[in-house]
Amino acid sequence: MAPTDDTDATDLTASTGPTASPATSGRGGGGTPTPPAAQASAAPAAQMPRWLPRALVLALALYSCFLLGSWAFHQLVGLLVNILLAFFLALAIEPAVGRMAARGMRRGLATFLVFIAVLIFSVGFVVLLGSMLAGQIVDMVENFPQYLDSVINWINETFDTELSRVEVQDSVLSSDWLQKYVQNSASGVLDVSATVLGGLFRLLTIFLFSFYFAADGPRLRRALCSVLPPARQTEVLRAWEIAVDKTGGYLYSRGLMALISGVAHFVLFEILHVPYAPALAVWVGLVSQFIPTIGTYLAGALPMLIAFTVNPWYALWVLCFVVIYQQFENYLLQPKLTSKTVDIHPAVAFGSVIAGTALLGVVGALIAIPAVATLQAFLGAYVKRYDVTDDPRVHGHRRYGEAVVARLQKALHHKKETAAEEADEGSEPEGPRPPGES
Repeated sequence: MAPTDDTDATDLTASTGPTASPATSGRGGGGTPTPPAAQASAAPAAQMPRWLPRALVLALALYSCFLLGSWAFHQLVGLLVNILLAFFLALAIEPAVGRMAARGMRRGLATFLVFIAVLIFSVGFVVLLGSMLAGQIVDMVENFPQYLDSVINWINETFDTELSRVEVQDSVLSSDWLQKYVQNSASGVLDVSATVLGGLFRLLTIFLFSFYFAADGPRLRRALCSVLPPARQTEVLRAWEIAVDKTGGYLYSRGLMALISGVAHFVLFEILHVPYAPALAVWVGLVSQFIPTIGTYLAGALPMLIAFTVNPWYALWVLCFVVIYQQFENYLLQPKLTSKTVDIHPAVAFGSVIAGTALLGVVGALIAIPAVATLQAFLGAYVKRYDVTDDPRVHGHRRYGEAVVARLQKALHHKKETAAEEADEGSEPEGPRPPGES
């Protein structure tokens, strides 16, 4: 029997097998459609990447370490500042200790003698100043009625008033602010005691670390250089030497300015017959130079108070002299002297003090100038410099003839440009020229 179209279709279907898609198998062919759930189960299941748990654990560990380090830094910031200040103090006394050690003395004994000398000077100055201040306070308390009478008489004569000492005393003693001040002072005695004890402990910590830094300076340098290659060792030792020189220069400049300030104020105190003039001069010189920003005002307050016991007008004279001398020191003496001894620009010195005060307070202001001078000197050794061209503008001026010629050339050039612009505006636009015409 001859094959028909139906038999051909049946054979073709049987040979090819069930290759139709699920979507078409349910149409006209008699097959049942595959449900979507079966299709989903047939696809491979999505799995979590193997690196994701490790990455999460690592991220949590890093964040925990950051929090722990931040907490530890905030807890130890006071100790780190004390160590930094002790390091600069050790650099300051390094020249004296080095000279004594070069003559055969042990570094520990040399450092101990230097610290003993500094301690004796500091204690002697504090005791002398404290005895002077205590005596003056006793005299002021005993003579306070006389001072008050003189001030009241001056006010009555100047402003035509009728004040009396009894009324002023009664109004002051019965005032609310005085009672509150007494109560606050009584409750703040423990706070003051804690502050004093904390300051003494901090001072002891600084001296202890600075003693070890100065006495074991060579050992510390050897330990630091032992973990560095020879080329880096030379750079570290050079940086250490630069830091010693700059810190010593800074202290030298401060000491010289303290000497000049003390002599100037001593002359004023002798002219005004202020008692304890030498001690007050030393007080003004040291406090005004080694306590930044507010040191001048603290230094001038005590002489003003003692001058007031002699004559109220003398206190005004002392105030005027302190203000005038401060301006002279800020704008003339300090920039020149500081720039020469620590070899930095006056503007850089002033900016470094402001930045140090903003970062670390009084400690930052004390170590800002020697730190910046050390960094500048160390980086200057690695900055390549070239010869400056011989141009008058480099020196801040220009020759008169060159300036006149430059002005004439500029004027002629401007005139030519103006004439060309006017010619372009007055001329008509031309058509396109032939290619051969120039």
